[in-house]
Amino acid sequence: MKLGVVNSWLEAVNAGDAATVVGLTAERVEIVGPRGAGPADRQVLADWLARSGFSATSLRWFCGADGAVVVEQDARWAAGGSARLASRFQVDGGRVTRYVRHDDGLEPALAAAGLTAADEVLG
Repeated sequence: MKLGVVNSWLEAVNAGDAATVVGLTAERVEIVGPRGAGPADRQVLADWLARSGFSATSLRWFCGADGAVVVEQDARWAAGGSARLASRFQVDGGRVTRYVRHDDGLEPALAAAGLTAADEVLG
């Protein structure tokens, strides 16, 4: 279920579908990114989606028993630029309750989530 929620969330981000992103996100969500961190109303994600021009190709998936999901991604921004990064999610009750963008890559994201290479979801 956790992987399905995150996969649907990421597909909605790539499609620019703010309504689906909001629907898959807890009413109050913790967001951590390069411009700050803290709890926010889920509408903040819709606003970000409208202005960011962000999309990403998911490369590798990692999942823990406690709702933690890490996805390694090749990210792109409409204004230009691309990067390999990792997105870390916490899923509870079928909704994303925490999203952390790790510009420093996969290994720090896995460590922060308490996951290892053994938690990779294959196939």
